[in-house]
Amino acid sequence: MKGGGLIRFVHSADLHLGKPFGRFPEDVRHRLRLARQGTVARLAQAARDGGATHVLLAGDTFDAETPQPRLLRQAVNAMAAARTLTWVILPGNHDSLTATELWATLARDPPPNVQLALTPAPLDIGPAVLLPAPCTARRPGTDLTATLDQPTRAGAIRIGLAHGAITDFAGAGSEDGNPAVIPPDRAHRSGLDYLALGDWHGQLGAGGRTWYAGTPERDSFRHFGPGAALLVQIDAPGALPQVTPVVTGAIDWRAGVLDMLPGMDGAAGLAALLPPQATRADTMLRLALQGRADLTQGQALRAAIAAVLPDFLHLDLTDTLAPDVAAGDLDRIDRAGALRQAADLLAAQAADPAATDQQRQFAGAALSRLFAFAVEGT
Repeated sequence: MKGGGLIRFVHSADLHLGKPFGRFPEDVRHRLRLARQGTVARLAQAARDGGATHVLLAGDTFDAETPQPRLLRQAVNAMAAARTLTWVILPGNHDSLTATELWATLARDPPPNVQLALTPAPLDIGPAVLLPAPCTARRPGTDLTATLDQPTRAGAIRIGLAHGAITDFAGAGSEDGNPAVIPPDRAHRSGLDYLALGDWHGQLGAGGRTWYAGTPERDSFRHFGPGAALLVQIDAPGALPQVTPVVTGAIDWRAGVLDMLPGMDGAAGLAALLPPQATRADTMLRLALQGRADLTQGQALRAAIAAVLPDFLHLDLTDTLAPDVAAGDLDRIDRAGALRQAADLLAAQAADPAATDQQRQFAGAALSRLFAFAVEGT
């Protein structure tokens, strides 16, 4: 993005400051919250590095309608500290206009470089006019972007700022399950040079002029990789925007599937899936084991996973590996007696075609644990 474009800005959304991350252990939650609190500073750095003058936040800057006063103050202070940038904050569905106390607090004494887009009234941002469509409620149910049709001064670049779904994402509506209400061709209908959207937490472009920035700091395994924002340059009214993703996330979210076959080297397969050791402390990893392996293979693979588990910020393991009982495996548990009878029964249940998948998985898991106890005890 070299040269002297008419306007250059960072488009971001869905910071969800204050997100509690309740399903993770406390030490992981603490790290995730700290990373999220740093998103404002990292967005400011991305804007400065890219020569941008504005940062547009397309909704859900805050995770709840009543963020803690300390969190709110620290976010505003971080924006104020980036004095060369102008921040524009749009209400989203998590921090909609029904959060009257939140927006009244922000409007009471905002820093001179922070603008609140609380009405559909146009805002001048340098050579461009920003047309906001603030969320009126958690589930507005209507197309709030219809107001983006309004006229603006002649010769101005027209930028829309909104929050919501333009399509049904994987059958889920928006990120929160709201129905899709924004027309996919809204930029064309309203004569916009660029439509900056929030709501979907992954980056997505639609037609060259409509973009979801994604969240600058990931918050679930629904979207992988570190969080990012968009650096946007528009050279003139009608010119196609130049859009460049910029990484802003401190935590990397990854997922991998290890599909085992009997005789396969599980440790080598695992090593090929894992990120470099130096990055693992900042990585949330979701790992799925599936396929078939003999009991010795399965035990070795699970031991290899247990050995690397402390390297990661968090490792979420789904284990549906089915046991392929090899000659001698059951003898290692016991050659006779109650343990051997239990092993024989579990092996039969794990291979029973008449059983449900859940029943086979339960029996296979129990057999693998029995094998592990027996091997560790020898």
